[in-house]
Amino acid sequence: MTTLTSTPGGTEVRPAPSKPPVRKRRREGGTILAVPALVWYLVFMVGPMVAIFVIAALHWPGMLQPVSFAGLDNVRTVFDDPVFWDAVRNTAVQLAVALPIMIVCAYMLGYYVAQKPPGHKVLRYLLFIPGLISTPAKAMVFYAALSPDGLVNGALKSVGLGSVTDAWLASPSTALACLIVLDIWGGIGFTAVLFAARLGSVPEEIGEAAQLDGAGHWRTMWRVHFPVIREYVGVVTMLQFLWTFFGSAQHVLLLTQGGPGSSSTTLSFLVYQKAFIAADLGYSQTVGVILFLVGLVGLLTIRRAFRQNY
Repeated sequence: MTTLTSTPGGTEVRPAPSKPPVRKRRREGGTILAVPALVWYLVFMVGPMVAIFVIAALHWPGMLQPVSFAGLDNVRTVFDDPVFWDAVRNTAVQLAVALPIMIVCAYMLGYYVAQKPPGHKVLRYLLFIPGLISTPAKAMVFYAALSPDGLVNGALKSVGLGSVTDAWLASPSTALACLIVLDIWGGIGFTAVLFAARLGSVPEEIGEAAQLDGAGHWRTMWRVHFPVIREYVGVVTMLQFLWTFFGSAQHVLLLTQGGPGSSSTTLSFLVYQKAFIAADLGYSQTVGVILFLVGLVGLLTIRRAFRQNY
């Protein structure tokens, strides 16, 4: 509000109008700058998520085919399909085996790197190599190693174990195991580097005090350092859970095509198969909704399991 004041000479002085506080102006400017990112998020993140739920309620036999409302028919079709339950079992086995092995081994490897042994800088770069190789290249390496005339069978024959050789990627009993090994090999090095970076920020006095009290490296690793970075371990576990849960389709597509039969079909590959091969978009996105809900429950469970308890 502007007021008039009189000076001794009788002249009136009109003060300048007050300006809004600097903090308020900065807040308004930050909100304006965030609008493009918010619009991008709504269109390209929230939009597709909503579309999944919409398409799951439709009967849509192909991109150029007529669409009709299906209601819960797609849900009944999915739950009555034995391939779906095979995919559920395969995905559960994949997560139950790959995730614990990857996190535990990566944590121990990261702890070793964080101790700065000779050549630890070179070791950090070597651990990144699987992450630098493209997915098709990694698949080709494993295909060459696991083919009937590949490196694995050749090594077994050379040591007199020719009876153990197998068509590893074409056998119902070993196809899924090969994919799990590829998941672990592809993720353990990158995860170990993340753990090493976090462990490097833990004060050295903590480990030194534990060793002065008689604790060895094994005890220090699990009883001292692990509780300190417990929440970070939970974050990394959630990331690996998402990459394994949703990203397994590319390995299945490149190596086994879900076979033999459905022995290596996972839920994420089933989404691709039904959408782009069988042209059943309603079925595909119904499985996508199940993936979304199970993934959300999995993230919340991991978050609760690794939260700090002090």
